[in-house]
Amino acid sequence: MRKPHTTRHLSVAAIATGLVLFAASPSIAGADRVRSEGELVRYGTGHHVPAGATARVQAVYNAAGDTIVTLHVRGLLPNHEYGAHAHSFACHATNPMAAGGHFQHVPFPQGSSATDPAYANPTNEIWLDVTTDEEGNAVAQTKVPWQFSPDRAAGSVMLHAEHTHTGPDGPAGTAGARLACLTVDF
Repeated sequence: MRKPHTTRHLSVAAIATGLVLFAASPSIAGADRVRSEGELVRYGTGHHVPAGATARVQAVYNAAGDTIVTLHVRGLLPNHEYGAHAHSFACHATNPMAAGGHFQHVPFPQGSSATDPAYANPTNEIWLDVTTDEEGNAVAQTKVPWQFSPDRAAGSVMLHAEHTHTGPDGPAGTAGARLACLTVDF
């Protein structure tokens, strides 16, 4: 027996609605995804970051308003700790300070400090500390309850000499010397 014609229209409408919902959800549709990869820009003597070391950063913005950032590093020193953070500007070929400070979703106010734990924390910044395996590879991931905007976004991920220092008394968010950088168009 043939199904009524209206059932078919409802099915088409349901499919169309599902497609619209799919396309409207950035995390499902993959529309709001950032990916950058390549050889790291090394600073200093490079003894902490071997030549040819690479990184890949992926940021996914979900429908709940979160940002999930994943860092993959390869070819670093084996069994070594590195701090890693999103910085405000793109990498510079020779000057690690040109990448600016850590990107803060809520910037520290005038009269305060970038290392104030109220602003330098893993909820307000992107922290991606890693400890490499015996081959110098590692993965880190973080999730923050906010998203970058077109007019205010980070520009790079910087590797630092040590894991990020935290604590209620500050200075928080420090991780030693800037060793290497990957430009990421967040």
